[in-house]
Amino acid sequence: MTADPGTDADRDLDQALALVSRAPRSDAAGGIGGTGGTGGGHRAAPWHRARETSTRAGSAVRGRTHRVPLAAALGEVLDAPLDALGDLPSFDTSAMDGWAVAGPGPWSIRPGESALAGSERPAPLADGEAVRIATGARIPADTTAVIRSEHSREAGTLLYAERPVATGQDIRPRGQECRSGDLLLPAGSLVTPAVLGLAAAAGYDELTTRPRPRVEILVLGDELLTEGPPHDGLIRDALSPMLGPWLTRLGAEVISVRRLGDDPAGAEALLAAVTGSAADVVITTGGTASGPVDHVHPVLAKAGAELLVDGVAVRPGHPMLLARIGGGAAGQDPVRHLVGLPGNPLAAVSGLLTLAEPLLRALAGRRPRPRYVVPVEGDVPGHPHDTRLVPVLLTEDHAVPLRYNGPAMLRGVAAADALAVVPPNGARSGQELEILDLPWASGGCFT
Repeated sequence: MTADPGTDADRDLDQALALVSRAPRSDAAGGIGGTGGTGGGHRAAPWHRARETSTRAGSAVRGRTHRVPLAAALGEVLDAPLDALGDLPSFDTSAMDGWAVAGPGPWSIRPGESALAGSERPAPLADGEAVRIATGARIPADTTAVIRSEHSREAGTLLYAERPVATGQDIRPRGQECRSGDLLLPAGSLVTPAVLGLAAAAGYDELTTRPRPRVEILVLGDELLTEGPPHDGLIRDALSPMLGPWLTRLGAEVISVRRLGDDPAGAEALLAAVTGSAADVVITTGGTASGPVDHVHPVLAKAGAELLVDGVAVRPGHPMLLARIGGGAAGQDPVRHLVGLPGNPLAAVSGLLTLAEPLLRALAGRRPRPRYVVPVEGDVPGHPHDTRLVPVLLTEDHAVPLRYNGPAMLRGVAAADALAVVPPNGARSGQELEILDLPWASGGCFT
């Protein structure tokens, strides 16, 4: 499963690297994140700086909030602290099925009486009395302890304990988990299934959250087929089926997926979408370079957009970009962002993880993912100047690089758990590399 330097894919990569290493590079830089211009000669942003710029861009936007029923809040982020509405538990309860007893044993069993969950509190116990009790039932007044059924023995009307009894054992006292007004979770916490359970236990019916960022996907290109095998210079659209579910896993609400052509009508439709979209983020595929039908840069210039990242020093995915649209001086225009992904599938994946994921997490009010490293198994070729993102399988001990990692290939990432961040000039076997989990391999949008 390790990268084989003799494969066609690696030979193609080596040839490409040789060409890149001989290509002239400009030191011109500007804009946020060390980038500038709208294509052409400029210095691409370092990979880590591009991700930081994306996070800052999302964090600068005042997020929308809404109040929704518990089930609708799943996967969103708390906009307000979750405070205890009362004591939890709100009364002394039995932690086990068994017997509530008072004083030293043996105990006289109350005939025909049981304390059940959801029923009224039974009468107080006198010293030497026992009453059968269920888990979750209210504890009778003056109870000394609860004896588990399996730790007791009945003999006629008497109850005996088969092991020592400690005062207060197997009783959950009122307020054991929290007292009224305690902070249960701070604002900014992700609403997971466990959070829904906690909120329900605490008495909440609704939560105030930041909704998922709305995303519109625009797939650009005249060469894309929507069905059947590739033929006559046409290729299947691999991005439309992939991007929507991927972005949903990243916590976004995908409101539209559209295909636009490379002709002037497509450019006009792109401009209309960029300036009039109801989405918080517009994601385009292709058209981010400076070719004759690459319309993204001219459209952004016409829309008055601010380029925050224009090219990233990463392979694949170098011509990705991030722009901010709207939010004029008066602050009245809605702010939206555009993430321009390259058209090659694995390059688009690189753009998703480099720019789209940090932006969406910040817009949703979620914390950045914790960074972690794993030693790589086998040497990994590097680019002379740029970071590489390489699909890997994660074992108990290593990240195993996968073949088929060219910009247009999805075979490697389809089998991967993550992408490894390979520094310029590559990595030696055993070297620790930063790992970017793929959303389905790391718990989806609840991580």
